[in-house]
Amino acid sequence: MFENLTERLDEVFKGLRRRGKLSESDVDAAMREVRLALLEADVNYNVAKDFVSRVRERAVGAEVSKALNPGQQVIKIVNEELIATLGPADRLNLSGPRPRVIMLVGLQGSGKTTAAGKLARYLRSQGERVMMVAADPYRPAAIRQLETLGERLNVPVYTEPGVLPPQLSYQAVDKAQKGGYTILILDTAGRSQLDNALMDELRAIQNRVEPVEILLVVDAMIGQESVNIAKGFRDVIPLTGLILTKMDGDSRGGAAISIRAVTGVPIKFLGTGEALDALEAYDPERLSSRILGMGDILGLIERAEAAYDEKTAREQAQKMVSGEFTLQDFADQLRQLRKMGPLGQLLEMMPGGMGQLAKQISPQDAESQLRMTEAIINSMTRQERRSPDILNASRRRRIARGSGTDVQDVNRLIKQYREAQRLFKTLRKSGMRGLPRIFG
Repeated sequence: MFENLTERLDEVFKGLRRRGKLSESDVDAAMREVRLALLEADVNYNVAKDFVSRVRERAVGAEVSKALNPGQQVIKIVNEELIATLGPADRLNLSGPRPRVIMLVGLQGSGKTTAAGKLARYLRSQGERVMMVAADPYRPAAIRQLETLGERLNVPVYTEPGVLPPQLSYQAVDKAQKGGYTILILDTAGRSQLDNALMDELRAIQNRVEPVEILLVVDAMIGQESVNIAKGFRDVIPLTGLILTKMDGDSRGGAAISIRAVTGVPIKFLGTGEALDALEAYDPERLSSRILGMGDILGLIERAEAAYDEKTAREQAQKMVSGEFTLQDFADQLRQLRKMGPLGQLLEMMPGGMGQLAKQISPQDAESQLRMTEAIINSMTRQERRSPDILNASRRRRIARGSGTDVQDVNRLIKQYREAQRLFKTLRKSGMRGLPRIFG
């Protein structure tokens, strides 16, 4: 996500940091590079032009000329103006009588049905009772896909063969109300392009069920075309928000930066992967931080909190510092790490120098190494995981055969484990006995 833009901006910022005082020509040169970087990232031309103009106006003013670190001050201004361009966070409107209807609209291939499943999972985690509606009778595959998602999530899916979407949606509201559901998500029909028949049907559904939210699901990877699609829907039906899907596959990021400024419709969620938990509530400050290569520590913390049991994390921290950390504990941590999401996404959320270092690591290589480490540990007996000292040459050969690796791989893992043990013991001796308290 944003790899190309982040790299270009980082080069501009490095040049600014190397200078002491910044002249007007220094700022102009930097702003030309910023504008070019934005345009190459497929940001709307007018959005890029207005953004650079606002940054330049502030960058040649008193707040930079009087700053102790002018280059850093310009970066601060870029961050603030980028947040302003991205628009404020706008949460779902879940007020009014139950069930609150959320209507998803969009073109075919935008990821609308998957987004319905992700949104159902997200809202259920917020304590809502959710029902989904397969309001696309024209594509049996779409109905089956939603039903499959419902089965995986244990969320009911309402459908009625032969009933047109406006009436079907109306019946679904009545069924959800009687069943005590608080949220009803409508997965409406998509089309290959905007057309009058599609819009007439969407307006008819809107009039029958009066949704509290009408969310347009749009594919971020199609760049500026996504902005045009959003404008087309907005001009016909009252969109209340956007879900940008496939953000994990968009290395440019132009749609995310442009779409709010051009359409005026707020972004409410970002789809960051194929998994049903790969849906993030939109936060412009965190998104700006990631675009500018500052990482997303809050995002990492949230993922860790969702994946890690607090009691287990505290116990493992105690074991680390006391030197009692075993290979079994290591295996448990690897499983918890996997719950946090794809390793590539976790690496790009790391801040500053760590983030730059992480970019040099191939996510595929890191994933492969993780899988190999898991395979080696899983090939050990419980006694071997708890007492690695018993791992003689014969045991190591057996473990290598069982995990499909070489003895050298097993030896390397044991060596890394020993080094980690020594590190934690050194920390403990140096007076860091209170370290586990940070986990509580």
